[in-house]
Amino acid sequence: MVHSGGMVAVGLCGEWLVFCCGTKLCAVHTQESRDVFVFDCSAAEKKPADRKEDNSSDGVALEETGSDSILAFAASRSGKLLALTDDAKRLILFRCEPVWRHVSTRWVVRRCTSLVFSQAEDQLLVADKSGDVYSFSVAEPQREGDLKMGHLSMLLAVTLSPDDQFIITADRDEKIRVSHLRSPHNIQSFCLGHTQFVSSLQIPHGHPSWLLSGSGDGTLRLWEYESGQSLQSWDLGQLGETAQSEAAEHENPTVCRISSSPDGHHVAVQCEGSSTLHFFTLHQDDAEKLRPHSTLALPHRLLDVSFDPVGRLWVLTDSSETPLQSYTLTPSSSWQCDADDAELIRVTEALRPHWDTLDASTRTSRRFEHLHKVTFDNVTVYLQKKQQRLEEQQLKRSKPQKTDGNKRAKTDRPKTVLQTL
Repeated sequence: MVHSGGMVAVGLCGEWLVFCCGTKLCAVHTQESRDVFVFDCSAAEKKPADRKEDNSSDGVALEETGSDSILAFAASRSGKLLALTDDAKRLILFRCEPVWRHVSTRWVVRRCTSLVFSQAEDQLLVADKSGDVYSFSVAEPQREGDLKMGHLSMLLAVTLSPDDQFIITADRDEKIRVSHLRSPHNIQSFCLGHTQFVSSLQIPHGHPSWLLSGSGDGTLRLWEYESGQSLQSWDLGQLGETAQSEAAEHENPTVCRISSSPDGHHVAVQCEGSSTLHFFTLHQDDAEKLRPHSTLALPHRLLDVSFDPVGRLWVLTDSSETPLQSYTLTPSSSWQCDADDAELIRVTEALRPHWDTLDASTRTSRRFEHLHKVTFDNVTVYLQKKQQRLEEQQLKRSKPQKTDGNKRAKTDRPKTVLQTL
């Protein structure tokens, strides 16, 4: 389970529902009435003075001190480990079972955009805004990270294949790179086809050779990532209504979250700034492997979505009254809200004190809106300027001719008078 952004998010770590809001991480057990775990990064360990180093090679001043806001978190597959990173460049590791325990605080070179645990849970991979991926040991929680690989553009998402053979990275320049984890310089393939930044990656449960990707171009794509072959693509802007502000600003919605059900059959797709949730189904043996299933229009803007281990979908919205909702699939294959579910009510009440203190601007902030490439119609501008130059040149040519004619007329007039006398 990987979540990134700056950040109001919900996710699952085993049977714990993890909720991030601003500087706080809260965890509530979904099955038992256990103590709520709360960690506030604003009260966390500060970076020692002797560890503050100049990260730039040209002597430029250091980055400004961070705000302690959580940027990304990830849970291990077993649900026993969780890691988060914040705007102050901390990398914090927790052990979740049998009780929550802070394991270590380490420091990253650049602010991070995405985290992922290896399937073996022996290392934590961290992607940062400069395009580098670092590997941090889980077994040696105080050990500094090792540089694993680099990119020429900002990384927005990272994930691993189920067998830990491949590391898959997505960047701002529309590329998805599939590299060998043990030797990342050895590139297996590229998945090319998106026309804007790639914002989300997900290997669906039960389909180890497939990759789902979302982008700022408004499409959801299915790949066979080892070969780089595109299997299918859907334009979400054509499937249902999206937030008007998003459509007006960029034409296409931005896919910011992809979550797959534990049985590998259902996929939920969220777009930034939208109140509409898209559902798809996966079909291994059919020609159409990725099919639109339905859309769910909500009264409030979506903030995050995540499936739990039993297939229930948890939805976080920008609602003051009911920020957290859960949905289950009915026998008629529709998604129904469990508004009266006892577990939902208990979890919501546990999270409400932290939600109520969250600033409204944090809930409405958008992570990807500044990443869209702006295009210009250079040909039209060129033709307009060319026409303007031609008109100016024509005007300049016509002015000297009129002046010469006047001079000749004045010269001829005295000559005519002399001849008459």
